[in-house]
Amino acid sequence: MRNLKKFEEFTKEGIVKKQTPDTERARGLIEESESKLKFCEKLKGKLGFEELSPNYIVETCYDILIEKLRAKLLLMGYKTDSHEAEVSYMRNLGFLESDVLFMNQLRYFRNGIKYYGKIFDEDYAKKVYNFMNKILLKLK
Repeated sequence: MRNLKKFEEFTKEGIVKKQTPDTERARGLIEESESKLKFCEKLKGKLGFEELSPNYIVETCYDILIEKLRAKLLLMGYKTDSHEAEVSYMRNLGFLESDVLFMNQLRYFRNGIKYYGKIFDEDYAKKVYNFMNKILLKLK
């Protein structure tokens, strides 16, 4: 995994574009992420971590976080299709570098699940779940 560039580098390269803030799309992303969070909580409550696939937890937590970050970008008048740029934006929101790096690792691992059949264990899923809850408190 390579080093994560600064958000400003993504804008200079044209990977992130400035636009009019898109509050409607941001609202939709926030609603979708909150719906996913509720569903994840219900499943976890009924089945517990033992019954849920660790990969499901990792993917769902990542999706919830990336949608919240994307909504923040849209509200600030930015548009990008780059998950790396969205993760990098966490620095601009004042997150600790350790949180940004963990989120970037999560992005990388989530791609491993989606495209390469990577399997994670319950301990990592719990770590991701706890991370998600910590980050969500700061993203509100």
